[in-house]
Amino acid sequence: MKKIVVTTALLVGMLAQAGGFRVSLQGVKQLAMAHTSAHAEDASVTFFNPAGMSFIPAKLSVAAGGFGAKSIVTYQNLSTLESYETNNPIGTPIYAAVAYRVLDNVSVGFNFSTPFGSTIEWPSDWSGREIVQRLELKAFYFQPMVSFKLAPWASIGGSYIYAKGSVNWDKAATQLGGTLNLKDEEASGSGFGLGFYFRPTDKLDVSIAYRSPVDMEAENGTVSFNISPALFPALGLNSSGQDSFKATLPLVDEYTIGATYKITPKWMVSGDFNYTGWDRYNSLTLDFANAPIGNQPNDPTVLVSPKNFQSTQTWRVGTQYQINDMIAARAGYYYDESPYTDDNFQAETPSFDSNVITAGLGFKLAKSFGVDIAGGLALPKSRAVNNANTNFYGQAKAKAYYFGLGLSYNAF
Repeated sequence: MKKIVVTTALLVGMLAQAGGFRVSLQGVKQLAMAHTSAHAEDASVTFFNPAGMSFIPAKLSVAAGGFGAKSIVTYQNLSTLESYETNNPIGTPIYAAVAYRVLDNVSVGFNFSTPFGSTIEWPSDWSGREIVQRLELKAFYFQPMVSFKLAPWASIGGSYIYAKGSVNWDKAATQLGGTLNLKDEEASGSGFGLGFYFRPTDKLDVSIAYRSPVDMEAENGTVSFNISPALFPALGLNSSGQDSFKATLPLVDEYTIGATYKITPKWMVSGDFNYTGWDRYNSLTLDFANAPIGNQPNDPTVLVSPKNFQSTQTWRVGTQYQINDMIAARAGYYYDESPYTDDNFQAETPSFDSNVITAGLGFKLAKSFGVDIAGGLALPKSRAVNNANTNFYGQAKAKAYYFGLGLSYNAF
């Protein structure tokens, strides 16, 4: 039973992937330039800063795109030298956005994105199977927004965030002679975004944005035990071997300051600074209806899992060169920090300090239509695994790459 208590902390890891292991894939043009934010050429700016809508050069702008994201994680037990590798499918985050100038100084918009979502799948016989065998996460953001142009060079904007998510997790329950599945498809929460966008000269854009925390409320989670039915009564399970749980899953806030400067009419450089409030993840509480798999002496159905996450900083730099009237070349680099130490390593959501290199091309097919392609290569640093809470030790390595295709339309 102790193993179940310890490894149910997986839900915390799922949450971290939904909030703080946020994959930076919300704009193809932005990805090519290290996912920098101070770009108001089309509606893709709406995810990064709603105030940027006021500086889109078109009355109506539409942008949409999709990505492929592939990661491979390798774990080795340094005592036994056993090694295991994930077999993760390619993730396919997407985005779509629209912005419309209602009045000269008022713009409205909507952004749909999948900023959090992935699947990790370890071999069924790997040494950490009691922590995780397979975890699938999907999360969606829906953001209506408005922007007001306060002056020819300044605007303010705000958005309402509605988040919807689901999780499906499988793990071994060796001491009970089977497996268990933790699933919730109805978690939701809300938050807001606020931004300022400045263009003091034709050469300089400055973006300042804040995205609030979102508390995802899971009210109808289900835990299913694939074990002998004779054990159901002792665990308080129903005749199908199930129990329910409730939890509040906090997603972190994010601060961004970005700038783009046109060195020449053809050449621009961009930079961003992101601060992400991972320190919200001190612990997570799961409240089961009946199953006594918690760790609280006064209530064995309540599980409190320590996380000890730390806030992170990300510095980004990107550039674009307009080769000719039709083609723009882009490139970028950023350093991504892991939000936890080796002592808090999570096998279900592995995270690494990473150097990320990006590049891409933009094609202007006509005055109103554009096509963008981009790719990214992450070079994570290997790290030790020393998590005493899950009794998980060894060494972990990873590699990851991304590619994307985006379309844009501007009606002038």
